[in-house]
Amino acid sequence: MGDRDKDEFLDRYLKELREENAAVFIGAGLSKAAGYVDWPGLIAPVANSLGLDATKEADLVALAQYYLNVNSSNRHSLNQLLIDEFSDLKSPTENHAILARLPIHTYWTTNYDRLIEKALEAAGKRVDSKYENDQLANTRRGRDAIIYKMHGDIEHPHKSILTKDDYEKYFQTHDPFITALSGDLVKNTFLFLGFSFTDPNIDFVLSRIRARYAEHQRQHYCVMRRRTRGKNEKKAEFEYALTKQGHVTKDLERFNIKTIFVDEFKEITELLRRIEFRYRRRTVFVSGSAAEFGPWKREQTEDFVAKLSGALIDRDLRITTGFGLGIGSAVVTGAVQQIYSTNHRSLDEQLVLRPFPIGIKDERERKATFERYREELIAQAGIAIFIMGNKISGKEVVASDGMRAEFEIAKRRGLYLIPVGASGSMASQLWTEVMGNLSAFYPKLENKVRPLLAAVGRDTKRPSELTEPILKLVSLLSRD
Repeated sequence: MGDRDKDEFLDRYLKELREENAAVFIGAGLSKAAGYVDWPGLIAPVANSLGLDATKEADLVALAQYYLNVNSSNRHSLNQLLIDEFSDLKSPTENHAILARLPIHTYWTTNYDRLIEKALEAAGKRVDSKYENDQLANTRRGRDAIIYKMHGDIEHPHKSILTKDDYEKYFQTHDPFITALSGDLVKNTFLFLGFSFTDPNIDFVLSRIRARYAEHQRQHYCVMRRRTRGKNEKKAEFEYALTKQGHVTKDLERFNIKTIFVDEFKEITELLRRIEFRYRRRTVFVSGSAAEFGPWKREQTEDFVAKLSGALIDRDLRITTGFGLGIGSAVVTGAVQQIYSTNHRSLDEQLVLRPFPIGIKDERERKATFERYREELIAQAGIAIFIMGNKISGKEVVASDGMRAEFEIAKRRGLYLIPVGASGSMASQLWTEVMGNLSAFYPKLENKVRPLLAAVGRDTKRPSELTEPILKLVSLLSRD
């Protein structure tokens, strides 16, 4: 799979993310990067105790069953093995963190650990975790994400799916999970990560969907590392493994699962970063405040901001804003008018408005609250526009330190920054800073950005003249 396949995958999966139809299936490979064992690592001590070698066995579930047979169906040792391997509180990887930040509401996993739960909670999301049949009938109020742990949870190792007996009875003991997964695979586009497709439960579900929908199956994707030759691996063994991988990926096409190959595991992280970055670039954070409007005057400033906001919405972009003094109302006016001008747009989907709670009297609490507000708003965006930025301090009009704080957060988070220098105040200072170091703020885009950003900084008494270069900049930066 070349770059064209990756680009096609990115385009399709981003579309599903925006339409909230994206789901993810997490396998043991993602947890291994966090320090947990994968299936061969988990079963290795079991195999050793049986006088076998896990690296020579294809059916690892059978090894767990052999161990159970030898111990007269007493699975205490297997339960303890799970506890020993998965009870340590490992930290989620960057892959988990990115998946948690994306607008994904449905997660499936065969893992016992709680890495994705921790990542989602760190992202400020409320998680509804399901690992028993009875839990499927209940809904956690205000949930942001639902996690289906079809093989159980580490807190209940005695109920985990581990042996051949467990797998053979799964369609009786966990039929609601099979039904739920079947439904999600029909209505959502899945991305399989760290998954080997050797799980008999998954194979059964996919086969049932294929039989039912034939040539009308939904497109899914999996990311897989391309087989490479090991250091001491014989050429014949490598070629055999490579041929088998080819057959496996071809077989996945029967279920409309397209394989995206990477050469190194780190490329998975790079791919997820690209997904997140491209998704965020469709959201524009507007920072602005004005106690004094200077030569532009209030009326034409508000008209400029409103028309700019409407034009952003018209380009199918999303706006986030903190409703800054003198600017925020114009952002809302322009955005809402454009959204309501067509029946094909939703206010909730295209405008995120977060007014600051200015009534907090305790200075430390107010500062901490404002910082969290800004972080959450800016974290959703990929582009930030800064307009004016001044406030009253005592009896004087001064540059806004709040806009400076938002600029620093946006810079730290890697947003593309567009200070409207011609609007004056703090925005003018920020424009000078960005123009003075374009290669740092716009790596690989410096030559394309320079003339447009320069136009945004030129003095003008008619702010409407700035709309076109701003929109060209946004179009350039938000392009997929």
